[in-house]
Amino acid sequence: LGMHAPRRFRRSGGRRRGMALAEALLGGMLLAAGMTVVASLATRALRAQINGEKRMTAAWLADDLLNMVVAEGPAEYERSFDTRGTFEAPFEEFGYELVMEDLGRGVPWWVTAVVRWGDRDRETVAVETLVAVRLGEEDEEPPREPYEEVDRDARWFGEEDAP
Repeated sequence: LGMHAPRRFRRSGGRRRGMALAEALLGGMLLAAGMTVVASLATRALRAQINGEKRMTAAWLADDLLNMVVAEGPAEYERSFDTRGTFEAPFEEFGYELVMEDLGRGVPWWVTAVVRWGDRDRETVAVETLVAVRLGEEDEEPPREPYEEVDRDARWFGEEDAP
């Protein structure tokens, strides 16, 4: 026996080298699969963030349209502005439509602002609200005076201390 190792130890070294290669290949495949999953999740997250930003911008634009309807009044807005179209730069990828329905005198108008972007129907934000009209002339502002005279001295000093 002397200097040579037994035969069974020599064979296991050859098998061990083959197992190391198989383990390295398996580890590489697992790493590749893991990196593919990470890349896929990152892509989905980025897409969701961009979609969220577009929805937020569309909601802001719809709110801006409704604020203009409130400021101008529904009837005046229909006469003075387009109720459908495309926003100006930098929002030219967004289109809008305002649907206004007069429910009768003394009843608020039903107003719907729809903002769209992209090609799919999912890419839409719609906001519905009621907008009351001002009755009477705009120049006619009700007098801003109390219904009954206020006695400030009696209010602050009491009835008996008033001068």
